[in-house]
Amino acid sequence: MRKLFFVLSLVSCCGALQAQTAVDSVKGTVEKLFLAMKRSDAVLLKECFTDSAIMQTIARDKTGGAVVKTQPLAAFAAFIATLPKGSADERISFDMVKQEGALASVWTPYQFYMNGQFSHCGINSFQLVRTANGWKIQYIVDTRVKQGCAEVKQ
Repeated sequence: MRKLFFVLSLVSCCGALQAQTAVDSVKGTVEKLFLAMKRSDAVLLKECFTDSAIMQTIARDKTGGAVVKTQPLAAFAAFIATLPKGSADERISFDMVKQEGALASVWTPYQFYMNGQFSHCGINSFQLVRTANGWKIQYIVDTRVKQGCAEVKQ
């Protein structure tokens, strides 16, 4: 009877310890970014990116035309580090994750809250690269709007 219990316990345990897939690892890097933002942790945030990462936002000019704005990662990390912990809360859902070899693409609708108050929403588009240190964000571009947001389920 003890042998049967041991075998059942082993099978149950091993089933729960399934290997993490590449897609899970990609999602983990994206989730780590937003955890770093919420914790105001610039060091953790920088760990999510390659050294040559590009951050961009698609904004609107005075005439309503699209304008692409680039922000250096160092400036973004420095800004995040100045925020009180818990104040920057970006809630995402994974709409699409594609991965082939060392390249991954992720699409995440989001809602952003600052100090508990809704600020804006939009879409994040990530390009990640698998490095010797795991998946890293090479490129992120997002949109930002104030209304017409889909609810992001947490």
